[in-house]
Amino acid sequence: MVADRESDIYPLFTRKPEGLDLIVRAAQDRCLSDGRMLFAALAETKVLKTSLVKVAPRGPGDKGRGATVELRAGSVSLARPQSLKRSEACDAIEMTLIQAREIDAPAGKTPLLWHLLTTHSVASAADAEQIVQLYRLRWRIEQVFRALKSDGLALDDSQVIDADRMFNLAAIGLAGAIRTIQLVDARDGSPRPMSDVIDPAFRPALGHLSKTLEGKTARQQNPHPPDSLAFVAWIAARLGGWNCYGKPPGPKTMRDGWDRLAAMLEGYLLATQSIKPGIP
Repeated sequence: MVADRESDIYPLFTRKPEGLDLIVRAAQDRCLSDGRMLFAALAETKVLKTSLVKVAPRGPGDKGRGATVELRAGSVSLARPQSLKRSEACDAIEMTLIQAREIDAPAGKTPLLWHLLTTHSVASAADAEQIVQLYRLRWRIEQVFRALKSDGLALDDSQVIDADRMFNLAAIGLAGAIRTIQLVDARDGSPRPMSDVIDPAFRPALGHLSKTLEGKTARQQNPHPPDSLAFVAWIAARLGGWNCYGKPPGPKTMRDGWDRLAAMLEGYLLATQSIKPGIP
């Protein structure tokens, strides 16, 4: 279970089912059994690894940046909060704390700082890195949900009541949401082939369509290889209203563009299949 700060709940740690491991971003600077505080527990421990990571843009005009991050890890014993009675929870719970802390952050930028609590044991820098990577996947899940709901297919507005039908609708919608995220991922270039999302038999149609969407300037040209998923993403973004300038195309733009692209390709398929020798 990978969860954000709203899941930093002591009973969740103590009552988890057998066979379930947790990775939770800590929200509270908890008391430890030895009297220390959680967020300062790793201050004197050895740095396992120092890495340069890419920080995604945080808003309009932000181009992102690089950040130097130190990684530490160690075992901690969380003390039972005073708000809980002994009958409600055990006195302490052993967990692993991982700290990812940015050093030498640029002026005006808030340094990155993650405290991750996990039931996994960490014996090396590689173990700690894996936990951090697993936590980062939580944002990917959020993006898929975004494409499935408010910024995409609006599944949450469905009036379907029957549970089986809702399950089937959600499964179909999930496939569409994942495709939208694949297109967003590929917008800046990707080694993935177009066949991950679309039948390569449509390449001639996509090539012609791309030409009709290109403008006169270099920024208005499709810069990606014709067999790549990035090539398809560029076309979908243009059909969704992206003008090749300003903010990169997001899930809404890609979803709208894909809807138009799918309709065009359906027409292309009907036209090519209906052309037979001897039939005008």
